[in-house]
Amino acid sequence: MYDAVIIGGGVIGSAIARKLSQYNLNVCLLEKEEDVCTGTSKANSAIVHAGYDAAPGTLKAKFNVRGNEMYDEVCENLDVPFKRNGSLVIAFSDEEMKNVRDLYDRGTENGVPEMRVLDRDELRKNEPNISDKAVGALLAKTAGVVCPFILTVGLAENAAMNGVKFFFDSPVTDIDKHDGYFTVHVPADAIEARYVINAAGVYADKINDMAGGEPFKITPRKGEYMILDKEEGDVVHTVVFQVPTKMGKGILVSPTVHGNLLLGPTAEDMEDKEFKETTQKGMDKIVDGALKTTQAFNLRNVITEFTGVRPVPNTGDFIIGESKKVPGFINASGIESPGLTSAPAVAEMVAGILKDAGLKMEKKSDFNPKRKPVVRFNELTTEEKKEVIKRDPAYGHVICRCETVTEGEIIDAIRRPIGARSLDGIKRRTRAQTGRCQAGFCTPRVAEILARELNMELGDVTKNGGNSKLLLYKVKELLKEDGEKDV
Repeated sequence: MYDAVIIGGGVIGSAIARKLSQYNLNVCLLEKEEDVCTGTSKANSAIVHAGYDAAPGTLKAKFNVRGNEMYDEVCENLDVPFKRNGSLVIAFSDEEMKNVRDLYDRGTENGVPEMRVLDRDELRKNEPNISDKAVGALLAKTAGVVCPFILTVGLAENAAMNGVKFFFDSPVTDIDKHDGYFTVHVPADAIEARYVINAAGVYADKINDMAGGEPFKITPRKGEYMILDKEEGDVVHTVVFQVPTKMGKGILVSPTVHGNLLLGPTAEDMEDKEFKETTQKGMDKIVDGALKTTQAFNLRNVITEFTGVRPVPNTGDFIIGESKKVPGFINASGIESPGLTSAPAVAEMVAGILKDAGLKMEKKSDFNPKRKPVVRFNELTTEEKKEVIKRDPAYGHVICRCETVTEGEIIDAIRRPIGARSLDGIKRRTRAQTGRCQAGFCTPRVAEILARELNMELGDVTKNGGNSKLLLYKVKELLKEDGEKDV
């Protein structure tokens, strides 16, 4: 019997897992896919928002500001790349400047520090490549950019180090409520727990219905993005938004924490929770919107496009709390933007809810908040590289030339707690396959290392688990089937 079972291995579920690992509790996490960070958390704007956008008094406003405050310590402990480069909301008319001042007032009410309204000249000094048509902006210095993959993996790794059990390929099929505990059904098992925490992203409404909680609806909102090569990384230095609309924060232009340029997202409500296609219509909308902000980027340097799906609740706010109908069932649901920013604060609140619900929360004396640092070979000095290679020659074999990712880094990503089991798992942890060639050259070598380290056949290596095998047939076998005696 577990004290608590967490459903969902995105940034929210993983943050909750890490928070609960601080206590003498028996906790597990169920994830329907083959790894953490495979849903909303893997495909978003990667921004740590300052907190001026959410309506005062909402959970979004509260947790945005609190979560932002927590990021420096969390990222330092987990060795996660994070940069506070600030954000701008730019206006193109006097009417939009009124909206900018409203955002400033809202941010002040929410408790956001270090904000300032800039005029045209100040804006140009901050960002010389911004369109001449921009008349002013709101500057929020506490905003930043992070790697959502590495953050989620770091949270999960640290939780596992401190005792949380993770079960993958475990979609929840049903939940039974008994007197004082739950039975959570997955295809291969039935998990018993005193408390259930629903952090299932776009599927949170389905999980809630299984448990019999107060009904709500999650609408998937598709957002398409473009990523440009690092040559474009200096087009802007801050996260640049346009004045937001009811559908979101609009098309942004932002540097990434790794030095690329990110454009997007679009915003389109969908019915299909798994719709991940990119479209020409979406790409055109991104380009048109980004060109309004700046014309300094070169579309020839686009290296990839992707689509993410945000869980938009019909309540208009995050849904966090214990069900009144089903005691012991706790929702951490409807976590759309600024969910990435809010994750550490949401986890903090969920721990408080469990305590108020009667779970004994004794702090561990041996909790370790830090995970083992990651060697990022391309960030080392020449002398540091020599020392690393001296300790382990595998760090001298470059596998991904675009991002200078070595064999040693890939092996480490596989061998760590919650280690990579697929090509995408390696990509999220090391950035191998994310450069200019988009896996064109390094995939075979990464696959070979996975097969060797996991003691599996090369043909069984997958892109992202399940049936996503890259190698379906052996040429020799096909030729034999066609009548060849020997090849």
